[in-house]
Amino acid sequence: MKYIGIMSGTSLDGIDAVLCEFGVENKLQVLAKTSLPFEPQLQQDLQALLRSFSCHLKEFGELEVRLAINYAQAVQQLLDNSGVTPQEVKAIGCHGQTVFHDPYNQYPFSLQLVDGNKLAQLTGINVVCDFRRMDMAYGGQGAPLTPVFHHYFLSSNRTRVILNLGGIANITILNPKTSKVIGFDTGPANCLIDLWVQDKFGVEYDKDGLLATQGKIIPTLLEQMLKDEYFNLPAPKSTGKEIYHLEWIKQQLITNNQTDASDYDVLRTLVELTAKTVADAICAHAKPSEVEAIYACGGGAYNRFLLEQIANNSAITVRTTEEVGIDVDQLEAIAFAWFAKRRIERLPANYESVTGATQRCILGALYEVC
Repeated sequence: MKYIGIMSGTSLDGIDAVLCEFGVENKLQVLAKTSLPFEPQLQQDLQALLRSFSCHLKEFGELEVRLAINYAQAVQQLLDNSGVTPQEVKAIGCHGQTVFHDPYNQYPFSLQLVDGNKLAQLTGINVVCDFRRMDMAYGGQGAPLTPVFHHYFLSSNRTRVILNLGGIANITILNPKTSKVIGFDTGPANCLIDLWVQDKFGVEYDKDGLLATQGKIIPTLLEQMLKDEYFNLPAPKSTGKEIYHLEWIKQQLITNNQTDASDYDVLRTLVELTAKTVADAICAHAKPSEVEAIYACGGGAYNRFLLEQIANNSAITVRTTEEVGIDVDQLEAIAFAWFAKRRIERLPANYESVTGATQRCILGALYEVC
């Protein structure tokens, strides 16, 4: 049966969508894929929301509908490209746009924007969204969720590490010697790097890390950043832009008396922060000599300099998920297509060892076409 998966990450660089068919024995075929930029004003409004973490309730409600419209355009592109009709698609798995994630609150919650009703109406296809909150209802972090997908589709007879480098970095350690899957957010991936280059260099991202290569690590600043309490928390754990934002960088510079530091040096230090926290997290749970490779996906997989620094810090070969048959841009979208399948089949889609939930749960709210 065919399923569609939709993912838009915290980097806000656009919408990734895939049309998949899942067969027996975890056989996966991607029939079509597309990447669609956000409508410019929608992107600006989402960026503003993620900077301030506040908006009028009217704007909040409108954003959900506007996102559904943009997501529906991506779905239509998939159908047009593949010649598949809406009636041939069992369901859409749509992650929605994360705007706040706080599993440590007195009242833990994770908020992803999308109007599942409107998306179902516009596409004529049943929609599954709101994947995180049932896990949280049972005491879990609600994130990361993709380690379950990684376990089903990317396991090998040697230990593999799957590394997603979105706004936040998360790892999955797949050790064939144990049935326990380890996975958690290690901390910032691209979010701090992107925010810094946008603020200081006026570009959306540091292509191939070329700007960072022009700077030098500021040792005292790096040492101070590494003392951030999140890095020392035990797994299960997850985080987001609520913690790691531009003001976090500026406060670190003030505390370290580095407000006059070179923009290039700060950027190089931020790259090292990501590389070291990713490497330290992996090496705390796997022996480098036993790891086949780290397989990177997400936008950061295109940053060759960042991948080199992760390899240097971990002493593990870093490749991309292209080498195991999954597009670096599409892995998460494929995962949410599969999560929709799990929901339709009423099968659990979380691991207690990853999220910390007290039990396995059926995840996602189903919006059915009338």
